[in-house]
Amino acid sequence: MDEVAKARMAQVLHHRKAGLNLGDPVVPPISVATTFHLPEAQGAAYYYGRSGQPTWDAVETQLAILEDAEVVSFPSGMAAISAALICCLKAGARVMIPSDGYYVTRLLGRDLLQVYGVEVVEVPTLEMAAAEFTGFDVVYIETPSNPSLDVIDIAAIAARAHAAGAMVIADNTTMTPLLQRPLDLGADLVVAADTKAPAGHSDALFGHVAGRDANLMARIREWRRQSGAVPGPFEAYLVHRGIETLEVRLARMCENAAVIAERLAAHPAVTGLRYPGRAADPAHAVARRQMVNGGFLIGFELADEDTAEAFLTKCPLIEQATSFGGVHTAAERRARWGDAVAPGFIRLSIGIEPLDVLWSAIEAALLGGKS
Repeated sequence: MDEVAKARMAQVLHHRKAGLNLGDPVVPPISVATTFHLPEAQGAAYYYGRSGQPTWDAVETQLAILEDAEVVSFPSGMAAISAALICCLKAGARVMIPSDGYYVTRLLGRDLLQVYGVEVVEVPTLEMAAAEFTGFDVVYIETPSNPSLDVIDIAAIAARAHAAGAMVIADNTTMTPLLQRPLDLGADLVVAADTKAPAGHSDALFGHVAGRDANLMARIREWRRQSGAVPGPFEAYLVHRGIETLEVRLARMCENAAVIAERLAAHPAVTGLRYPGRAADPAHAVARRQMVNGGFLIGFELADEDTAEAFLTKCPLIEQATSFGGVHTAAERRARWGDAVAPGFIRLSIGIEPLDVLWSAIEAALLGGKS
């Protein structure tokens, strides 16, 4: 992290201090209230649980410090993505989304946006670099893409999209604002699933939208109130707690991933290794310009479906789960969800286990071969 990022993280840890009175809890209380004392209609900080409450405020303040932008929180990453797209589009609008990005975003485009008259155009992440943006209202990017880990130049995309009259929404789930800063690179909105690394313990669904246009963020906040897509106070508390250790967890996860990626690349059973932090990766040149490091996700291929499934079953230090960013190393064979990847392709999310112990378990499982 650079000095600015370090200062932000320190501020995150002490963001409540200025408002504390003698004897107040340092940790934000979990406020479960849905109704508030309201003898007058105006002037209250809170008036109904769907419109706002103290535990949301605490975690939104943390995220706003990290993003250096206004933040609206949601009960999941997909709720945040939905809010951002719905608030930026209307019937007759056109949106470009990555055909190789998170598959549920594509489902949202097909099953909701198109049904309500939005034209959804899917383009592979790397082809967006040369795609024509004229006539589009929104260009939605995900970089690195999930699961293939292709990287696209955010600043270049934003400049071209804005010149064509389009807004840019960037899904920054895989990197977090500590490792990549799309708003600083020209994106209009950032969406993220804080379920992943920010919460970090695989026990809370959460998401957020961040942006620096006050009018647009007000529209997104109002959409949350009207739609009822609100986070729970317990989840907000868990995410707040998780964010306090985000920097130290990310450091361990990314350090582990950089070493394990090199070792996997040299292993005879592994092909198609993708990790943007490797100098040999095709995404590395762009990644080094806009990412702090290569992150904690690795993609690679084993010989076939059976070999991949056997590896995942045999490794005792890999959780077989369809998520990433937690303290536990986790992986899955992504073809089972319909992603356009090889049958033996594995998305590996590196956790905080001691490096040598984790690698020994991975190596032993690779040597095990087919069941």
